[in-house]
Amino acid sequence: MSPALTAEIAQRFATIALGHVRREYPNKPGHVLAGPEDARTPRELHPIFHGSFDWHSCVHGYWMLAHLLRRFPGIEAAPAIRALFDEQLTTGNVAGECAYLAAPEAQGFERPYGWGWLLKLSAELSLHDDDRWFWALQPLADVFVERFADFLPIATYPVRVGTHFNTAFALRLAADYAEAVRNEKLQALLRETALRWYGADEDCPAWGEPSGDDFLSSALVEAECMRRLMPRGEFIAWFDRFLPQIEARRPATLFRPARVSDRSDGKIAHLDGLNLSRAWCWRSLGRALPEADPRRPVMAAAAEAHLAAALPHVAGDYMGEHWLASFATLALDA
Repeated sequence: MSPALTAEIAQRFATIALGHVRREYPNKPGHVLAGPEDARTPRELHPIFHGSFDWHSCVHGYWMLAHLLRRFPGIEAAPAIRALFDEQLTTGNVAGECAYLAAPEAQGFERPYGWGWLLKLSAELSLHDDDRWFWALQPLADVFVERFADFLPIATYPVRVGTHFNTAFALRLAADYAEAVRNEKLQALLRETALRWYGADEDCPAWGEPSGDDFLSSALVEAECMRRLMPRGEFIAWFDRFLPQIEARRPATLFRPARVSDRSDGKIAHLDGLNLSRAWCWRSLGRALPEADPRRPVMAAAAEAHLAAALPHVAGDYMGEHWLASFATLALDA
């Protein structure tokens, strides 16, 4: 039976995230110092997102906790999640995060990966019956909406790497926010940008995958971005051109889970995330195709293989533990 997100798994993942979203050290700041006064601790710089080794991992740790709480409100960890959000997602703390971003040196902070994840978190909070946390976070979401609006029109080229700079992944996450809050202007900008960057792509070789520190498939996340932003019929026609040999399991590299040689190495540990994000994409893309499409079972099998390779390693070493459960949640709940 295909693995799925269950209450038991949700409890396990929530326990992992609650153990690191407020863990300040070790910490890898994405911080530019304009002067000696800027040498401050992670908690001083970021009142909310100072844990989980780095800012973006902390953001998607919060996203996962919000998602698990909504999906499984009765899990044992639920009161702790609510208490965390009540304590951390306050107007004062959000103002502190916004103040950090207002510095000239922070204009490119977390572009585009953290931008997309923050909007994904906001989208998730908008789905909760209790919308206090959504409205508390809204000023920070507004900052990143504005940054997307300023950046995308001047971004002549996409970034296709399998790491944080990948632009397709950021568009994909931001699309969930645009739909959730009915921001039609942002939705149109994301769609126009995706078509400008990726609309003419075809016969993707995927020959560069995987690189040694990928956690995203450049090919599959591009396809998932287009699935999210295009009408279904138009997407299928584009997908037919983009990866025309899926039924023959080609490009072969997309069907082979990456091998992780050292999970204590933070960059090599990214490859567990690649296996999880590929599983997410394979599942999501397969379900966009007609029921009788012969590619569907091929894609489902690829997803299963990638999940089997990565799920046992979501916890164990902090280099993966501070973020992998979020990607596992995406895959299991695709």
